Amino acid sequence: MTDSMSTPGKTTIAPDVLTTIARLTTLSVEGVSRFCPEPTGVSRLFRKGLKDGVRIEVEDDKVYADLYVVLNDDVNIRDVSRNIQMKVARAISDMVGMQVGLVNIHIEDIDYPGDTEA
Repeated sequence: MTDSMSTPGKTTIAPDVLTTIARLTTLSVEGVSRFCPEPTGVSRLFRKGLKDGVRIEVEDDKVYADLYVVLNDDVNIRDVSRNIQMKVARAISDMVGMQVGLVNIHIEDIDYPGDTEA
């Protein structure tokens, strides 16, 4: 028998893959209405993904996510936030095998029925 089987090469995960996993998982959580664009500032002027409400960073092989969401009006904000954190962390871990450092949830607004923009 062989001591260990090692496959030469390296697997690279594109940042857009992590963003898509986080986005689709978050939108599947009951109580999430939509994403909100990340607030911008001078220091964030050139970062990618500001318009989509998902920011993913990878440091020391750990994934750090900031999710900017709008929730429905009839939900418990804390429960929905924890549910998002748990599901996104698990999805990233299960799908790409990376450790998740933090999943920060930023509640940007609440959608009320019949609420229309003037």
